[in-house]
Amino acid sequence: MMRMKNEQQIENEFIKKLIDLKYVYREDIRDKFSLEENFRKHFERLNRVKLRDSEFIRLRDSIINPDVFENAKKLREINTFKRDDDTPLQYTLVNLKNWCKNEFEVVNQLRINTENSNHRYDVILLINGIPVVQIELKRRGVRLQKAFNQLHRYSKESFNSENSLYKYIQIFVISNGTYTRYFANTTAQNKNHYEFTCEWADRKNKTIHDLEDFTVTFLSKRVLLEVLTKYCVFDADNTLLIMRPYQIAATESILRKIHSTNEMKNFGTINACGYIWHTTGSGKTLTSFKTARLATELDYIDKVIFVVDRKDLDYQTMKEYQKFQPNSVNGSNNTKELQRSIEENDDRIVVTTIQKLNKFITANPNHEIYS
Repeated sequence: MMRMKNEQQIENEFIKKLIDLKYVYREDIRDKFSLEENFRKHFERLNRVKLRDSEFIRLRDSIINPDVFENAKKLREINTFKRDDDTPLQYTLVNLKNWCKNEFEVVNQLRINTENSNHRYDVILLINGIPVVQIELKRRGVRLQKAFNQLHRYSKESFNSENSLYKYIQIFVISNGTYTRYFANTTAQNKNHYEFTCEWADRKNKTIHDLEDFTVTFLSKRVLLEVLTKYCVFDADNTLLIMRPYQIAATESILRKIHSTNEMKNFGTINACGYIWHTTGSGKTLTSFKTARLATELDYIDKVIFVVDRKDLDYQTMKEYQKFQPNSVNGSNNTKELQRSIEENDDRIVVTTIQKLNKFITANPNHEIYS
């Protein structure tokens, strides 16, 4: 009879698979001090700078915020730090343009000691020394809710109890080897329930349950960094959301279509068109918003016009878009406002109705937008 693997065996095999994916296993990192020392080395390498001890202490204290949302923003932005001689240092924590320029590491049994608790985390993934993914493993047959509840308890007792790099955790993963789910790190009470965990899936929407299959897909370096930097969204309540796999697949398909249309010079033809089908409640607005935002970052795209078919839907779409990123959308209340939004030289998204767009086209047959 085949013996069931215990948690230690599952953890060892999981780490071996990550090593196969070119993660560096750092068995020397076991506590907060060694974690911070490792981060310092990566920070100096990434930003080509050598910090004094006093500067590093100030930097460490300045980048760690009690607010998960603020830390998540720092992770994705270019930041500024004033050195001891008052010269500004612009720095990044992650290389967003070239994923292979980042260092990916895995640590396990990291110990966190606080006044009220003493926890050891199963496995944590680091990018440039910053902990971004926390994995809680159970033996096969144990319900995933147990791992979820344990992470929830950690987050209350130790994760958010002091200012530390642990506050940069973006994604939690829970697995018993047979079943695996992931979810965003959030302190929002209405999102901190098991039903907000997600299953990963391939492009054909086939669910990936097994930990090994999940690891080689979701946790591959390129995919993980894309999920973190492209497919996470903050809503108006500063809650971190991770898109579901079918939303990511839809977004990638649209962006590929835009790219191939530009390469083939097919704009304005039927070959440039496409559609994405969604069911009610599957997150159409988030998918379209993220696609629109990513499209505005393309060099050859000046404006994204989001066209809807009813006035009330126009308002609803605006409201939903504003949730994900306040002031990210130029609404068009009338034809003149629509014209101003189209002609204004910014990177905003324009939301309008078919009726208003039709009036604009009829009234402006020779507008430069047609070129």
